[in-house]
Amino acid sequence: MRPTGPRQPVGPRSVYDEAKRFSEAAVMAYHRYYNVDTRLVRIFNTYGPRLQANDGRVISNFMMQALRGESLPSTERRSDRSFCFVSDLIDGIVRLARSSEHLPVNIGNPDEWTILECAQEVLAVTGSKAEIVFKPLPQDDPTRRCPDITGHAPCLAGAENHLREGLTRSLEYFQSCIASPLQK
Repeated sequence: MRPTGPRQPVGPRSVYDEAKRFSEAAVMAYHRYYNVDTRLVRIFNTYGPRLQANDGRVISNFMMQALRGESLPSTERRSDRSFCFVSDLIDGIVRLARSSEHLPVNIGNPDEWTILECAQEVLAVTGSKAEIVFKPLPQDDPTRRCPDITGHAPCLAGAENHLREGLTRSLEYFQSCIASPLQK
């Protein structure tokens, strides 16, 4: 029987997972062996204006689908995410850059939303009458993606913008993507 789960080295997410692990190891090697002043940022679900409309992230997918009147998929099982508005992420990265922390730091919003709640927020902000349809969770997809920000208060991001506020601030951009024949 083949192993399964989010840390499956040959699963559907393995290239993504292994690439992150490798890049952090390479950065730490340069820090340790060549005394390079490094920082490691672990970014969690960032969104906002100018997020590529077709990049496959939850927010961009939901905003575009809602604005087109297409159904929004939610998972049958509970699946939580945290969403960080782009200006909060940038603030966190700048704070981390000014710190002396060399170990990985999670930057994101610790407030969790289910995929269903996120879909409902998108529909409320866009005014769309699109339906929410329930689908199975993709293979090896984590059911929880929330940053552990314990101990990193000086570098935190995500506390300034609530999901509804961030979606509202992003709406005009996604509307322009719908209006443009060449989606951004």
